[in-house]
Parts: sequence; structure tokens; C-alpha cells
Amino acid sequence: MSSPLLHPSLSLMKLLVNSNSAFLNPSKNPLINYLLRISIYNHFCAGTNEDEVKRTVRDMKQLGFTGVILGYGREIVVKQDDSNTKTDQSESRRVAYENAVEEWKQGNLRTLKMIGSGDYLSMKFTGAGPAAVEALSRGDPVPPDSIKEAMREICSEIASQGSRLWIDAEQQVFQSTIDKWTLDLMREFNRNGSVVVFNTIQAYLKSSAETVNEHLLLAQQEGWTLGIKLVRGAYIAHDIRDRIHDTKEETDKNYNCIVEKLLTRQFLFPVDNTPDSKFPDVRLFLASHNAESVQKGHLLHRHRILSGDPTIPLQYGQLHGMADEVSCELVAESKRMNASNAKEKEAAPKAFKALCWGTTEECLHFLLRRAVENKGAVERTKHMADALREEAWRRLLRG
Repeated sequence: MSSPLLHPSLSLMKLLVNSNSAFLNPSKNPLINYLLRISIYNHFCAGTNEDEVKRTVRDMKQLGFTGVILGYGREIVVKQDDSNTKTDQSESRRVAYENAVEEWKQGNLRTLKMIGSGDYLSMKFTGAGPAAVEALSRGDPVPPDSIKEAMREICSEIASQGSRLWIDAEQQVFQSTIDKWTLDLMREFNRNGSVVVFNTIQAYLKSSAETVNEHLLLAQQEGWTLGIKLVRGAYIAHDIRDRIHDTKEETDKNYNCIVEKLLTRQFLFPVDNTPDSKFPDVRLFLASHNAESVQKGHLLHRHRILSGDPTIPLQYGQLHGMADEVSCELVAESKRMNASNAKEKEAAPKAFKALCWGTTEECLHFLLRRAVENKGAVERTKHMADALREEAWRRLLRG
């Protein structure tokens, strides 16, 4: 959290992630593992095994969080033996691809067993390995059969457990295809009152409002529930820059506009004023560290419920170890409102924490990505430090 230490710490993390040295491997060097655990892993990650993760999940819920979002930190890398013949390479490739998909599926099913009803499983399609990456790169309208069947099995297990699924956003070269694959899952699993699948919308993209509107129209026309996880965006260093809003202020305005339109049950762009333009069933999850956006969303949602105006279900989430002042304010507000009447209870904010689990080595990529993608947030943690300092003084003075 200290700016002078931020850049050298990032450089050291990149060295550990990219190194093939056994000395720098946390799984083989107990000292490196210990230093990473006490300095960064314990702050951001949920644990290395089922017992540790379940304990962290239980602690979060005892603090007052409605639930958690849990993802497996391992990233699968498939290597091919260049010494094989062309035929052997083809067979080796097929087997390696299938093994990667199977490992991805089993990892997600194992993760699912660590959470409960109402919680979320977080997943990236690229985690399925090269088969997914190649299909996404080609823009295949449907995933390969092995991934399609794995997803159907995972979604069925999620539905039977009463949990939900987050499909994470990825780079723009993949995102339009990820949207298509995810919409197909919603068509199958988000019906008849059941809401299993949520897609991620990145508000920093200039096209995000149009994308939301297109998905609303599809849900309305086809009769399924649209699940939206709204984020600002995390791939600005890798994505096509002219497709991203020119300023942070424009991104903030777009994010807040999408939230307002959805909470007031309006399409983002005009549609024909016919009976068929009825607003569809929607679930919204605000995944944001921005206190202003969270507060605006909560106040509007609360006002509409207490006034008897129509709205949609709303939940909130922040990363474990980040924006705790935002998360804890939501939890405190929820406790206050849950002690009131039925309408206040309905309007009480539902706050979640997003967790990652795995060994220190498996979570290195996650930890580095969190640091790099949220670099601006890390550099702005003065607000969090000020909040902690203010709370410490308040307790000392009261004591």
C-alpha cells in the first residue's frame, strides 16, 4: 500500500511468476513461500485447501456478508513435445487439450463444493486451456464439444446446489465470443425463476451500453433471465485503446448510467413502444470498488423499494483484501436495515466478497494480475488508510 514500495514489489512479483528457477519457486523454497504468505497471499487469498477456504468463507459470513464469490487460482498451461512426429504431435495435442479441459472442469467442481447456496463460482473460459483459447480466437459461435459438455455439467451442479456462476470478462479479442457462449448458457439455465449464470459487462468499453441493450432485448424476446455483473474493466493495458472511454470520468458516467437504467427497469436505448417491449427479468451485481457508484446504486435501489416503485434485485461485491471500507459500510448498513420493517429488510444491501484459493504458486498469476490491473486502486489506497486511521482514533477515544 506504500507507493515507494509498489513498483519494486510488482517487479519482484513478475520475476517470481516468470522464473523457471527452483530457488524462486514458492512450492520448492519454504522461505519464498513464507514471505509471500505473510506479505500478500494471506491478505488477498482464501486458503490453500478445502479446510482453509471453508474457514475463510465462514468468517466472511459471520462478519455479516451475504455470501462469497470463489475462484480457483490455478492457470493451466499445456506444453507440447516438439520432438514428436507430425502424427504424434496431432494426437499428443488432442490428448493434452482434453486433459486440460478435464482438469479445469474438476477444479471448478471441487471449488463449487467449498461454497454454499446463494454463493457464486467465478470462472474464466480461457482456464479450459488451448482448446478454449483457439476457439475463442477464431470466434467460434459455440465452444468445442468437450468444453460445452463440461459447462453443462458444471451449471447443472451449480443449479442443484442453489449457487450461481460468474463468467468473468477477458480481453476484447475473446469477449464477443465469450458473450455468445454465456448467453447460450443463460438460455438453458436462467429460466422458470432459476438464475444460475451471470455474464460480465465492462463499462470502460464504449460499446458496453449497446451490449447491455442487446442482451436485454434477447432476454425479453426469448423469455429467460439476464444476469449482469457490472465492472469498470481490468484489461486496459492489453485491450484496443480506442474502444475504451477516453477518460475515467466518461467510464464513471457510463457505469452509473447503466446502473440507473437497469434499476429503473428501462432499456438503455429507445425500443418500439409495443407490448413486446416489456422490460425483461434481470439480476444485477455491482462488482465495484468505487464508493460513489456503490452508494448511488444503493440509494436508488433503496428509494424505489421503499417508495413501492418497480426495480430489480441488486447485489454488491468487492475483492477480498481490497475496498474493505466500501464492503464493511454495506455490511453495517445491512445490519441496521435488517433490524427494521419488512421493506427495509428487502432494501438492505447484499454484500459479497470475491475470493481466490489455491497454493501460493497457483495464485501467483492471480496476485500479480490483481496488483497490475488494480494498480490505480492500490495507488489510491490513501483513502483506505485514512478510513482505518479515523476508525482507530474513534475506538481509542471511545475507549
